[in-house]
Amino acid sequence: MLRPCFLVIDQEFPGSISTRKLVLETAKYNVLTAYSSSEALQILQRYPGLDGIVLNASGHEEHCLTLIEKFRKIAPEIRIVLTSGKDTVDCGTVDLHLDSYDPRKLLAALAKMFPEANARLVQRDDELEDEYKGRAE
Repeated sequence: MLRPCFLVIDQEFPGSISTRKLVLETAKYNVLTAYSSSEALQILQRYPGLDGIVLNASGHEEHCLTLIEKFRKIAPEIRIVLTSGKDTVDCGTVDLHLDSYDPRKLLAALAKMFPEANARLVQRDDELEDEYKGRAE
């Protein structure tokens, strides 16, 4: 797995760009975005091999506990990161619960969840930087 692929579920309007999506793509992760619970379930059914889900705890058509249960039925091994800001929401078993929307915390958490892939991404960035420096000289 060179670049982990995540499903970001974001209740923003489909015409706008998700902040979490931009953060993950900037960090060189692959990202699919769903703007509703039903769209997220459709995407996961189509791509059950995704590496993880980044889910905001609130703002869905159904409670996050029910939604996560549905995710687990489709892809039992998928890693789920729940973000909830300062709210404490019981969404059942997740791999990581971030009580902050801080992008640095999200990236640090994903780097810990996928250490090998993260190391490869960092190595590739270093190689590209060296190559760029070599061309500039």
